[in-house]
Amino acid sequence: MNFKAYTNPDFTIGQKILFFLMALVGILLCTFGIRLFNKMLNGKRNPDEYDLLEKADSNVQLFYEMIISGTSVMSFAVAYVVFNHIYSLLQSSGSSYTEWSMFMEIWSEGKDFALLLLICISCVLNTLLDKLIIPLTKLDREKKASIRMLSMFYVIIILIYLNVIGDESEYSPVMMYYLGLMVGRFVYFDASFKDFLVALKNIFFNIYLLVMGLVLTGILCFIGFEAGFLLERNYYIVGIFYTHLFMLIAVFILHHGYSLMKLLRRPKRYRED
Repeated sequence: MNFKAYTNPDFTIGQKILFFLMALVGILLCTFGIRLFNKMLNGKRNPDEYDLLEKADSNVQLFYEMIISGTSVMSFAVAYVVFNHIYSLLQSSGSSYTEWSMFMEIWSEGKDFALLLLICISCVLNTLLDKLIIPLTKLDREKKASIRMLSMFYVIIILIYLNVIGDESEYSPVMMYYLGLMVGRFVYFDASFKDFLVALKNIFFNIYLLVMGLVLTGILCFIGFEAGFLLERNYYIVGIFYTHLFMLIAVFILHHGYSLMKLLRRPKRYRED
């Protein structure tokens, strides 16, 4: 039992490059769609090109945050599924599992604490990604918090779908943990009704990012499973997580590529200053 049991050995380098290019094109199309939508929505009210560019950049970074946060949340779900699967296999094997004794004890006696630790790790991963690896400087803390909450909806919708289609894994504990976190984000002890309405408003105005992310993920996963890049025997959730890793690399390249392009071609306002 090792990591290779959860990968596809027939997924060649050439196929990985092809799948990555599909993810890159998908993210790029979403980016263009967001910029076009922003121009149609705000172009007449605000003809200033610089302000339009800043607003579009902010909305694109919201979408990138959605991918980053969704990948981080998905990492927790995948870790839970894999650990639970290993535990079930060891339990049903009937053989001695001396080298896995510590894992078996932790998972059987302290599973809830292990899940909380995994959630904390996924949150740390999210922060590392959007602050250091893919710094999203256009987003303030409130915007990031709203998108992170939206990404939990995003992952929960995916898990609900997996339960409906009959994937063998149990996702209920994962969904309950994240539902609890979302409720806590909405109704924390010092929150006012105004804060609650603001949180709902932020989610409503960014719901198109949720739809866009789900459509893109659905298309890429469908292609991946149909082409044999992703394996059903590894659980659908593992294949979906792999898809998010490809999307994350695409976001990294597009974000830093665009930042470099802006550095080389600064807006007129900067040149005039």
